[in-house]
Amino acid sequence: MSLSTAPLARRVLPAAVALALLTGCASIRSDLPGPPAVPTARAAQDALLRTAERRLVDDCLTGRGVRATAEPRAPAEDRALQAALFGTGPRELSVTLATGATVTAHSDGCLAAARDRLYGDQRSWFRVQVVVDNLRAEAQARYRDDPAHRAALARWTTCVAPPGRPRPEHPDPGEAARCARETGLDETRARLERAELTEVRALHHEELATYRQLRDRALRRAVLLPAPTPPPKGNAPS
Repeated sequence: MSLSTAPLARRVLPAAVALALLTGCASIRSDLPGPPAVPTARAAQDALLRTAERRLVDDCLTGRGVRATAEPRAPAEDRALQAALFGTGPRELSVTLATGATVTAHSDGCLAAARDRLYGDQRSWFRVQVVVDNLRAEAQARYRDDPAHRAALARWTTCVAPPGRPRPEHPDPGEAARCARETGLDETRARLERAELTEVRALHHEELATYRQLRDRALRRAVLLPAPTPPPKGNAPS
């Protein structure tokens, strides 16, 4: 997946992301009798989905004959892993947000295949996940030109760069934070963001409903996945 704002070039995920997707020790299996239960805590659900996705990605890579370990890889091996994991050629998936940013991804890599198996519809999941993940950014973009925000931002600018003093290119972080508190910029942004986030969620109620539906489906599938097979000796431990 990549995020870009025209005319910037689309960003490419680094190799470190690939390694992060393929490592981890969490287990999916439950030894309790009967069907395993979906955890109720959001953090536990997120961990379950990450573990399931890693398992399915690893299965896909193994099926394509790609060896995924934490050991150093030759450049050619790393390129093969990147291609198998993220896909190649034109990016088939694309969502343009209300902020103007465009997020794109391949649909032929193992990451996409894993999400298709887990969520049941990788294209729908990609679309709604991108929208939901950027709701806060959309809310922030909506209040940027609000008169109250512009006034608070002007006060903050005067605070970090008083008249008669050179305006710093990068204000001192501590000074910037102090001015944000004293000029009311922090409070103004928090208030406007809450209001705009409510509006944005209402605008995207259909995407939010689909997001919850697909996520619930994925959680039910994730708890039923068998425990991963221990890696052969020589591979880096999880």
